[in-house]
Amino acid sequence: MTTADLAEAEHTTVAGLLRPHAGSFAALVILQVIGAVAGLAPLLAVVELGRELLSPGPVDRGHVWFVVLAGAAGLLVRLLFTAASSGIGHLLDGQVQLAFRRRLAAQLGRVPIGWLSRRRTGELAKVVGEDVSAVHPFIAHTPGELVSAFVVPLVSLVYLFAVDWRLTLITLIPVVLAVALVPLMMTAARQREQREFDAAMGRIAGSVVEFVQGIAVVKAFGGADRTHRKFLTATDEFADTFLRWARGLAPIAAGMQTVLAPPFVLLVVLAGGAVLIGSGGLAPADLLPFLLLGLGLTAPVAALGHGFDDMQAAWRAVGRIRDVVAVEPLPEPARPLVPDGHRVELRGVRFGYDADREVLRGIDLVLEPGTVTAIVGPSGSGKSTLVQLLPRFFDPTGGSITLGGVDLRELGSRRLYRMVSFVFQDIRLLRASVADNIALAVPHAGRDQVVRAARLANVHDRIMELPRGYDTVLGEEAGLSRGEAQRIAIARALLADTPVLVLDEATAFADPQTEQAVRHALATLQGDRTIVVIAHRLETIADADTVVMLDDGAIVERGIPAELLNRNGRFAAFWRSHRGDEPR
Repeated sequence: MTTADLAEAEHTTVAGLLRPHAGSFAALVILQVIGAVAGLAPLLAVVELGRELLSPGPVDRGHVWFVVLAGAAGLLVRLLFTAASSGIGHLLDGQVQLAFRRRLAAQLGRVPIGWLSRRRTGELAKVVGEDVSAVHPFIAHTPGELVSAFVVPLVSLVYLFAVDWRLTLITLIPVVLAVALVPLMMTAARQREQREFDAAMGRIAGSVVEFVQGIAVVKAFGGADRTHRKFLTATDEFADTFLRWARGLAPIAAGMQTVLAPPFVLLVVLAGGAVLIGSGGLAPADLLPFLLLGLGLTAPVAALGHGFDDMQAAWRAVGRIRDVVAVEPLPEPARPLVPDGHRVELRGVRFGYDADREVLRGIDLVLEPGTVTAIVGPSGSGKSTLVQLLPRFFDPTGGSITLGGVDLRELGSRRLYRMVSFVFQDIRLLRASVADNIALAVPHAGRDQVVRAARLANVHDRIMELPRGYDTVLGEEAGLSRGEAQRIAIARALLADTPVLVLDEATAFADPQTEQAVRHALATLQGDRTIVVIAHRLETIADADTVVMLDDGAIVERGIPAELLNRNGRFAAFWRSHRGDEPR
């Protein structure tokens, strides 16, 4: 592994992600330590005033004024340094979140497109949005709070031990009891219940979104009772999981809150102090610092208890950010080769998303320029996986794919995407104008070129119905149906005018007239273009020069559509069964 590889691996750990901000963290902690220690001055001033006033003999006014001024000065120092620490913490939080989002944006621009396509948009949006925001308490609040929670009790302990070590040990009894309960929160059963609770939260959130987003369709086509029962089942499962989680934690949490509560701490201190005073081992005035400072000794355990969930949530969020940052990008060639033409050839191609299961098994296929190849087969046969290898969404785990005689792995990604364009079922449109969405691959295209592509995709008339035509911002000023979004994507591919075009059910949501117009556009523009189509409609397949049938990741039949139907083999049987499922 090279030095660069080691540095990159280090940056994908949680510590590596936060290391660039170590200096700011150190400044935050130092300021908080000074502020926390200074914050003890008012309490110690009260203690010293009490001991001075309760001691026999005349009051030393000079000493009293010194104690008052020292307490006021400590309070001022605490306010200044704590404010500075808090300000640095929030500035640091902004810097860390900005750095995380920039790192994620850069990483998402490098990861394989196939990795992106296999994840929900909401999942990645959660990482970039919610998970980055979830580090806020971990950065802006937790360091200062933990430092204060530990420094103040430690300084207090030193002072209290100097007053009376026996009563100090008695005062620590509530802390010992609380700490003894902490391991009970970290048992395997508690961790399993926490994981089940997190999973249940995810299921109920998904169920709510599905129920709300699909309510219109459900009400229109019936099935409201079934959908409502499904939603209620999800909520019942969540309630059961929550109750198990709460029952496991409730006794422990209640016990910790009881032993750390101020009344319990004061009761322990007063009881121990009364015994020592009664035996003559402690002066009554010396009980005062324990009553004032003893409550602060429970702060570390209380802080850990109250901030435990926030810290865990932040740590899990940073872990998910790390998982995205750690995704390996597809390797780029050091010296990209230039293809000779755009003949596509697959030789012994094998691929699997998981190491123990292959989706494609030994695919040999040649896609000649000027031809249309239709890929068909039952669901799960590997059709979409096969066509996703052509724009290099993934690299094959075996065999090779060449374009113009050059292995795709030896072709730079920029040149590849100038030669291969694609339209898939899952259409992603930008929150930008219609014209910008169509001209995404050709940003300098003129309006006439954009309109021509839209006309060929049979979407021009619909665009002109939008509030500002081609200048309408999608997602803000107007929305499009799935069929209309597919036509925008087809117009985008037509405008890109690449020599290789991949269509995966690109007209799945189009009406017959639109599909006919799109097929006519493809026929008009075909020339020597290499076109690969996944389609289930006979009309689309009938226009193909070659039909390739896949089953269980292997090619089982190939040939001209009419000949395959007459041959009465696997393709004919598949087609008859498919046609029987279609509404007439």
